[in-house]
This record gives sequence, C-alpha cells and structure tokens, in this order.
Amino acid sequence: MPYTTEEGGRLNNFAVEPKMYTAEPPTGKQKTVYLAMGVGAIALIGGLVAIAVSVSS
Repeated sequence: MPYTTEEGGRLNNFAVEPKMYTAEPPTGKQKTVYLAMGVGAIALIGGLVAIAVSVSS
C-alpha cells in the first residue's frame, strides 16, 4: 500500500488507482443492436400506456 508521511508523522493511506483505458466508439453491429433495443423499449412503453388507457376507461 502506498503510504505518505504528513507533518507530525501521521501516515496517509491512498487507494490503488485502477488501470485507465480509452473508450472505443461502437461498431456498426453494436449501433444496430442499440437501435433495435431502443425500438423495442419504445414499443414496450407504448404498449403499457395503451393497456393503462384501455383499463382505466
């Protein structure tokens, strides 16, 4: 563990930092999957709203 000695002899313990990496842009296949999930989510929400409206009438 990396310790730092401060004034007065106090030890300060720092957490180990995780390894950093850069994010890569999504591929064409991933974009297609994201689009399909978005359309599915919109259809699901629309269906739930339609059911709620029909039940409340």
